[in-house]
Amino acid sequence: QVQLVESGGALVQPGGSLRLSCAASGHITTITAMAWHRQGPGKERESVASITNTGTTNYMDSVKGRFTISFDNAKKTTYLQMNSLEPEDTAVYVCNADVLSVHDLTGTPTVGRYWGQGTQVTVSS
Repeated sequence: QVQLVESGGALVQPGGSLRLSCAASGHITTITAMAWHRQGPGKERESVASITNTGTTNYMDSVKGRFTISFDNAKKTTYLQMNSLEPEDTAVYVCNADVLSVHDLTGTPTVGRYWGQGTQVTVSS
């Protein structure tokens, strides 16, 4: 089993910055990619940013130039640095990880996508 725990959400003023973290733990052989999503009040979930274990990144248009995703493979943690925050960025931010787990005894590989519980980001004056 794999668990993801997000942290770093807070109330921040417009123009401020936050850094979110998402740490993975459990039976993990390799994390192939991690991503951040968000769901604002009354809105559908959006894919904010993603990163592969080779460093390829993707961002939704509205956060390009403001948000930066990174991945520390040794710590099995992804970070989302958010600058120049706007009220429209208010949402619950959730991370996910694509994980390869190889059974210790049988060598059977399992690929799964796991999700965290989310962390609240509120941008307001």
